[in-house]
Amino acid sequence: MSIEFARRMQKVKPSPTLALDKRANELKAQGEPILNLTAGQPDFDTPEFIQEAGIDAIHDGFTRYTPVDGLPSLKQAICDKLKRENNVEYKPSQIVVSTGAKQALFNAMLVLLNPGDEVIIPAPYWVSYPDMALIAEAEPVFIETSIDSSYKITADQLEAAITPKTKMLILTSPSNPTGQVYSKDELIALAEVLKKHPQVVIMSDEIYEHLIWGAKHHSMVEFAPELFDRFILINGLSKGYAMTGWRMGYAAGPENILQVMKKLQSQSTSCPNAIAQKASEAALNGGLKEVSAMVEAFEKRHDLVVARLERLENVRFIPSKGSFYIFINVEKSMAAKGFATDTELADDLLSTAKIATVPGSAFGAPGHLRLSFAMDEDTLNEAFDRFEEYGL
Repeated sequence: MSIEFARRMQKVKPSPTLALDKRANELKAQGEPILNLTAGQPDFDTPEFIQEAGIDAIHDGFTRYTPVDGLPSLKQAICDKLKRENNVEYKPSQIVVSTGAKQALFNAMLVLLNPGDEVIIPAPYWVSYPDMALIAEAEPVFIETSIDSSYKITADQLEAAITPKTKMLILTSPSNPTGQVYSKDELIALAEVLKKHPQVVIMSDEIYEHLIWGAKHHSMVEFAPELFDRFILINGLSKGYAMTGWRMGYAAGPENILQVMKKLQSQSTSCPNAIAQKASEAALNGGLKEVSAMVEAFEKRHDLVVARLERLENVRFIPSKGSFYIFINVEKSMAAKGFATDTELADDLLSTAKIATVPGSAFGAPGHLRLSFAMDEDTLNEAFDRFEEYGL
């Protein structure tokens, strides 16, 4: 029997980061001495007090459905967090808790985008943004950046990209894959452009906000309250609290949009995981001591990576200010090795040097590699020893 799949799926690519991580792990399982620098999650365990809250929820029989948009107590904890840490005020009715920030992003696109709408996505971008837009039958519009602009867009670039068809801007800070952070002044400049285009919804992905050093995280709506009615803040517990497998994210925004997102979620996953919600409530109410310890470790690893990168002659880079990634320009390395694409270079690194990396083309920035430093310092030093021997 021949099955005809939905036409929308012809536009969608598998996640390249997950595919590369899978391939690296398969080779490692076969006995290959692979060093995997593709990791998109902290290598720390979830803090113990959060684990205990989850265990207590199980023992207390808290294993049934919750409200579709999350427990009232968790939504209040999110509101308290946003006021305390981000200086923005939301009501519980303006919060929807989802199965990871990824679902919150997906929900927002599906309820807001129509065929022919344009979604502005600065490049480099997280790999899922364009495919989510395509599933929603919208058209991704990319704004290219470079190492010379610190991989950030300018107000002039944003103004030039907006058309009457523009429905959404996706902004990410700190960035995956670049680790760069928009400053207060940069966000204010972008906000001034957006004030002139009331049809544009701003979706601000702030999932890496806690993993930051040498900069300060800001949310645009903090400085531009005029944008509140079309500003959707996306965040979650995965990165900052080392809770990737718990799958907890949330959206905060205007009630009229969030209630439609809630309706959509009621027909997809229903409520988020009850046990993970109780653990997340404990995380948000428990302070940032454990988070700060993780950030300290990531910053130390980052500095090690920067010192080792400075020894590589054919690589250009700028230090990261957040996340646990560094984005390196390898165009000189490609030329020296005779490779036409960053994918060819990444494939050769995997087969020859036994190091798994992610090509920048997966993020809309050919000629780069993304390196994760979410692993111990011994592994990082071994990886860079191999990079040097390889001649990167």
